[in-house]
Amino acid sequence: MAAEEILTVKGLKKYYPVKAGVFQRVVGLVKAVDDISFNINKGETVGLVGESGCGKSTLGATLLRLEKATEGQIIFRGKDILSLKSKELFEFRREMQIIFQDPYASLNPRMTIADIIGEPMDIHKLAKNRQERNEKVAALLEKVGLNTEQMGRYPHEFSGGQRQRIAVARALAVGPKLVVADEPVSALDVSIQAQVINILQELQKKFDLTYLFISHDLSVVKHISDRVLVMYLGKIVEMAEKDSLYSNPLHPYTQSLISAIPIPNPSRKKNRIILEGDVPSPLNPPPGCRFHTRCPKAMEICSLKEPVFRNNGNNHFVACHLED
Repeated sequence: MAAEEILTVKGLKKYYPVKAGVFQRVVGLVKAVDDISFNINKGETVGLVGESGCGKSTLGATLLRLEKATEGQIIFRGKDILSLKSKELFEFRREMQIIFQDPYASLNPRMTIADIIGEPMDIHKLAKNRQERNEKVAALLEKVGLNTEQMGRYPHEFSGGQRQRIAVARALAVGPKLVVADEPVSALDVSIQAQVINILQELQKKFDLTYLFISHDLSVVKHISDRVLVMYLGKIVEMAEKDSLYSNPLHPYTQSLISAIPIPNPSRKKNRIILEGDVPSPLNPPPGCRFHTRCPKAMEICSLKEPVFRNNGNNHFVACHLED
């Protein structure tokens, strides 16, 4: 059976105007997300990787309409969510949720855990009364491995790992179909990371969830993802099944990222690919391939012509002149 697409993104752009002068005229555009297209199938986990500042979090926020898209289409379960009006958008909010990166900043310090998780239920009228709401909150806390007796406590009384579990429970409170996990374990210790990742995988099976998992940690992405998107300076440069991408990365940027993954066996030598220079500014991206200023394999054409994002076989997509 063919996989059912739950999300289709076509030509998505998110530009931020840069203003200057007394009259605040627009003098440039920060191209945080620049003409991106991809799809996510129902029930799968798609990893999104790249360096800090490449536009990963902006892409995630734009998909949920937390940021207003400049151009493009975001088709979720057959509807273009960019065209939804206020009432339809309110109903759509139940379908897609987000887990934020910082468990210390994403929870209201003045609210109890019961109110933090229960607030989405109140907004969408998913509980008849306070007792039913608290019963649902307790059930969610149990599913993320927390004690129901902690419902009356405040966020500052919990560790970082516990707070992120609370954030996961809050995201699931309205029964979403797709969850954008924006670096959900980057602020946690390695042992706690593993616990949260395992919880996310268990909940995915239990609630038939679909994930867009944003991270800069390729080891974590390899563990949890089915497919992986590699992003550089606002562009998707490679997209493939997990095994294909990690065993045979085609784009020089992906090759450099994978070469940086630590190896448990210290006796094994690994050829590190060290990139020179800094990531260019999205305000003034280089012409042609955006990676050519740091690419160890750059050719003359790379600075002149933007490579086409194409299928190199077995649904392994790459935007690189080396693969033409």
